[in-house]
Amino acid sequence: METKLFSPYTLKNITLKNRIVMAPMCMYSCHNEDGKVENWHLTHYVSRAVGQVGLIIQEATAVTPQGRISAQDLGIWSDEHLEGLSELTTLVKSYGSKMGIQLAHAGRKATVDGEILAPSAIPFDDSMKTPKAMTLEEINETVQAFKAAALRAEKAGYDVIEIHAAHGYLIHEFLSPLSNHREDEYGGTPENRYRFLREVIKAVKEVWDGPLLVRVSANEYHQEGLNVEDYVIFSHWMKEQGVDLIDVSSGALVPARIHAYPGYQVPLAEKIKHEADIPTGAVGLITTGIQAEEILQNQRADLIFIARELLRDPYFPRTAAKELGVEIEPPKQYDRGW
Repeated sequence: METKLFSPYTLKNITLKNRIVMAPMCMYSCHNEDGKVENWHLTHYVSRAVGQVGLIIQEATAVTPQGRISAQDLGIWSDEHLEGLSELTTLVKSYGSKMGIQLAHAGRKATVDGEILAPSAIPFDDSMKTPKAMTLEEINETVQAFKAAALRAEKAGYDVIEIHAAHGYLIHEFLSPLSNHREDEYGGTPENRYRFLREVIKAVKEVWDGPLLVRVSANEYHQEGLNVEDYVIFSHWMKEQGVDLIDVSSGALVPARIHAYPGYQVPLAEKIKHEADIPTGAVGLITTGIQAEEILQNQRADLIFIARELLRDPYFPRTAAKELGVEIEPPKQYDRGW
């Protein structure tokens, strides 16, 4: 049978061999705290390329040292990171996968030593540090850090850039009225709260003409927070700016109870896809080929982002293909086993 999951998908100027995307997942594996690629990263990502994933998106990679979630995060704030990142992209691409990178700044959720930054001086919870409210100069410096990171990503050979605007990290903190209490041009109205993301997208696009994705949290699970209706509006603005696809997640801005069940975030991706008329990726407890195929066939999303299931099964594409009754080409070294 012909499946959508194993049909090619063109994302701006690149074509993925299938619709399976490895979602970014932090590995916290830079043991020297220098943000450089280690053997673990090479093993981890390359094995998913051997497993025939169409697009691999590297974990949140910090655009500044103080923008790391932890001191063990990967970084792209320095040219010293280029050697390891280039080796990683070369290896992944040699096995037929496209390689993406998620550019990130943790904002008030950073746990590194020293001062941490946010739109407003509001901690995530009682156990976390109180951040410093960013000055206009610090906002501009951070926008420029995203731009410099995008330039390095191009030099390192990435096919796709994803801007991390979800999960309560810095860009998301600017978007939400729960974490952004500013009274200047970066706070208040939705247009003002979107301004920081607008500037980051604009700066990245000045140096990057490949596919650009943005990850969002389209429900904050708080009665005074943002919901998918707000993100339909933001997604319209992102589309106008030339963003190619919205990777639709949810939560993690404030402590909240989330009722998670298979495909619980798919309706968010579906609504943004149809109401903002922009391609979307669905993510969250998608664990089978049949489930992924249903999402695509019913036009609920355009790409399927797989996270923890790919930690359990690096060869998830093979598993999904068997389930759907289709044959996919194995690495020739594995031909006799697949």
